[in-house]
Amino acid sequence: MSCASPEHPRTQQLTAADDLAAWIRLTAVTGVGPDRQRGLLAAFGLPERIFAASRSALVGVVGAEAADALLAPPPQSWIERAQAWADEPDSHLVTLADSRYPRALLDIADPPVLLYVKGDPALLQGPGLAVVGARSATAQGEANAEAFARALSEQGFTIVSGLALGIDAAAHRGALAGHGRTVAVVGTGVDRIYPARNAALAREIAAAGAIVSELPLGTSALRHNFPRRNRIIAGLAEGVLVVEAAVNSGSLITARLATESGREVFAIPGSIHSPLARGCHRLIRDGAKLVETAEDVVEELRGRLGWGPGPSQAPRRATASSRARSAPPEPAAQQGLALDGEAARVLRAIGHDPVDIDTLAPRCGLTVDALYAILLPLELDGHVARLPGGRFQRV
Repeated sequence: MSCASPEHPRTQQLTAADDLAAWIRLTAVTGVGPDRQRGLLAAFGLPERIFAASRSALVGVVGAEAADALLAPPPQSWIERAQAWADEPDSHLVTLADSRYPRALLDIADPPVLLYVKGDPALLQGPGLAVVGARSATAQGEANAEAFARALSEQGFTIVSGLALGIDAAAHRGALAGHGRTVAVVGTGVDRIYPARNAALAREIAAAGAIVSELPLGTSALRHNFPRRNRIIAGLAEGVLVVEAAVNSGSLITARLATESGREVFAIPGSIHSPLARGCHRLIRDGAKLVETAEDVVEELRGRLGWGPGPSQAPRRATASSRARSAPPEPAAQQGLALDGEAARVLRAIGHDPVDIDTLAPRCGLTVDALYAILLPLELDGHVARLPGGRFQRV
């Protein structure tokens, strides 16, 4: 961020409701995005000075059209709504001048000017670890995300993710089951939960952690907002762990933004036949750290966090049981679950890679109909998962 003048906004504290109203107004001006907002703050100081400036002074910084928008009557209903929301329990508006503003976000190229936080804003100070991945994740991928997040939470990390279906939701659940510290950065207004299926999870996160957005209240789910959301996820974290991702996944955007901001990137490898492993494999080829356990992540970040050698110096140390949970769960057949001979033979024939029914049937020496009759109870009992394209995989 290039605000180095004596009137850097972080040097002045938020003191009154009208100051907060000016911050809200600044973020509500049409055509004046975060880049221009920060440029105005660098030039004039706090927002009330921006709105008190002359048109000619504003034109010199943002041009005539944006200057006229800044001098137009403020959206009073928008401002009053945000102020009323901030008066609710556990609802916070955190500005760039607020001492609670996460310092980690100042390291990224375009830190948001205003954050809406539902929950505990202290969690934004970290240490954070982002866990992200595919929305249409496999059962094994979700299990891995939950296990890693739980173990890393118990090591002292705040788990940061995006509240999406699949890997994100699993990461939040794992963190809640561990130390309980998790931050969901959403691509909607903080008062609009998307997807709706995660509403109950969002309530748990708000109670034990925090939900964060830079977008105004009431903002619905718009595609172009989610890549911008990803920069905050990456910015709040010391590193980003990608669990499963296709080559065109938004998780790879998060990983790229993390790299650009000097964060570490980690990836869990998968089957060479799985489309959801190809994004992780690309990251590993490009220099991401291959990890198999949560301890791999901790060891890589130990020096960065000043924890020193040996056991984690984080606020809460991992127990032996939590370290065991950080490794990917073993397939059901290896956990001693009883299967009859034919079902066990089919499970062995599936192996560890996704396989389609036409490939699997000759391996088992069974007709497709007979094979389906065995796979269905295996699926219902949680031994296998059905993937897109009619493929099956052990879980």
